[in-house]
Amino acid sequence: MALQYSSSSELDSPAPAFSLPGVDGQVYSLDSFKDCKGLLIVFLCNHCPYVIAVHERLSKLAREYASRGVAVIGINSNDPAYREADSFENMKKIAVEWSLPFPYVFDETQDVARAYDAVCTPDPYLYVNDGSGFRLWYRGRVDDSWKDEASVRDQSLRDAIESLLTGQRLGKEMIPSMGCSIKWKELTPKKG
Repeated sequence: MALQYSSSSELDSPAPAFSLPGVDGQVYSLDSFKDCKGLLIVFLCNHCPYVIAVHERLSKLAREYASRGVAVIGINSNDPAYREADSFENMKKIAVEWSLPFPYVFDETQDVARAYDAVCTPDPYLYVNDGSGFRLWYRGRVDDSWKDEASVRDQSLRDAIESLLTGQRLGKEMIPSMGCSIKWKELTPKKG
């Protein structure tokens, strides 16, 4: 497990396009969410302890804000040759096991992760729909205690979603997310 911190991204930059298969048999793109006020894109995987620790918090946010027009999508860009747990078949199992209330899609080519400059899992990006497309509103951590939800004092991502819904920018620094590094194909050790 190589600990990584998300990089910064320019606010108001447009969301890169994608078209990715979901574990539910659907194909998802930005157009799938065109009627939403906001879109939370989170780069996830199945095995990372940081993701395992926060997946329930992400699911709570998805359930809470769906009725207020904010959608969530999870993208797994990890190379399953590096860790079989991150295969598409195992994604289907995890989606059921974790009762994910949002689409969970596979970025097999890793092109989407590269377009977003994703670094770690989890790596959340919150976009506002400005009428002409999705523009970056927030990129940073879920909260201030990835390991222990009971110790959370600063709900950074929740605050960002609330600010998006009111149209008022966060008045505080965006702190990077941290987690396991994305498992890039060119870094996967060759077997044999």
